[in-house]
Amino acid sequence: MTSRVRIEPGPKRIRVYLGGELIADTTTVKLVWEKPYYPTYFIPDVDVRMELLTPISHYKRSPSRGEARFFTVKGGNSTAENAAYHHPGSPVAELSGHIAFVWDAMDAWFEEDEEVFVHARDPYTRVDVLPSSRHIRVEVNGTTVADSHHPRLLFETGLPTRYYLPKTDVRMDLLEPSATQSHCPYKGTAQYWSVQVDGEVHDDIVWGYRTPVEESIRVAGLVSFYNEKVDVFVDDVIQDRPKTVFL
Repeated sequence: MTSRVRIEPGPKRIRVYLGGELIADTTTVKLVWEKPYYPTYFIPDVDVRMELLTPISHYKRSPSRGEARFFTVKGGNSTAENAAYHHPGSPVAELSGHIAFVWDAMDAWFEEDEEVFVHARDPYTRVDVLPSSRHIRVEVNGTTVADSHHPRLLFETGLPTRYYLPKTDVRMDLLEPSATQSHCPYKGTAQYWSVQVDGEVHDDIVWGYRTPVEESIRVAGLVSFYNEKVDVFVDDVIQDRPKTVFL
């Protein structure tokens, strides 16, 4: 651990695939918080098939980690440029001899035998889904769009409470399906709806997970509204709209 870079050992086996070929397989990964929201996997180069990595003249500098030098990665019939990097002269000693892969450049990532999507999971992010008898009512521009006594409350580290409601308690006639999707490593792939009230369309303010990942299975088939963009009443008390990156 340094004063400027958060680094921790990871306890899980991590595997990386490209073109159907195993590129890296380790049980001694380092979790490096290059961003504040989730870590990057840094894999010991002895656990990387280095013969599949070709150094290229692409560099990127970090004030804390030093210069990153990139590789093209070849796996099966697939080639991914600028897809891996290391910090050979880093002032952070723990990064020496480790390779990081650009997440989206790889075809598949596994923690143990479970595939992981979007980005590495933060071991300090927790998702709890609890049934509740609270009365939840949602208004959009003064129109009640949802009214339920059977919500499920999703508590996720660092985010406001989300109220997931049965569709039978939602004015689905006011919802229009959207082509928008989002992806979450803790919940899965979400589909979206817009809400039309009084001739005005509020884009993508409702979402739901048809087939969430196992840890969030309790919200399957339910829908939630962005607290940031609608009026939510909990037991008839209007809630403050939270300020988040989703505004």
